[in-house]
Amino acid sequence: MRCPYCGSEDSQVKDSRPAEDGAAIRRRRVCPDCGGRFTTFERVQLRDLQVLKKTGRKVPFDREKLAKSFQIALRKRPVDPERIDRAVSGIVRRLESSGETEIATDGIGLLVLEALKALDDVGFVRYASVYRDFTGPEDFERTISELTARIAGDTTAGDI
Repeated sequence: MRCPYCGSEDSQVKDSRPAEDGAAIRRRRVCPDCGGRFTTFERVQLRDLQVLKKTGRKVPFDREKLAKSFQIALRKRPVDPERIDRAVSGIVRRLESSGETEIATDGIGLLVLEALKALDDVGFVRYASVYRDFTGPEDFERTISELTARIAGDTTAGDI
């Protein structure tokens, strides 16, 4: 593994442990040339996924971009970062095990909405406002009333 500080081609593993509920291995490394310490994660990748954009363009799936969308939606919210990592890992596992190599952005967005609904209502509304392209306050009001009905246990509110 190349050192991110000095670019040396060699590094030594000092500690390894399971991460992300066993879906990854966290390795603590040290560079013998500069002494820099850094962490790497090793994950199983079942297949190379391509994201099909609305424009028709295809780009490689980027786990970090998915994680960043969660972080933006949940910024300044009391959600444990480990729960976010588990949600991201769950989505990646679902995508990789779906059998598809091309996933539309809409499909990924729906999975994120589903995960955010379970994590935090405010994060859900933030993400939904971008994903569903809210144009005015009535869009927020409708989504919040649906969430309120769901929290109250009213099943007549429809699917959020």
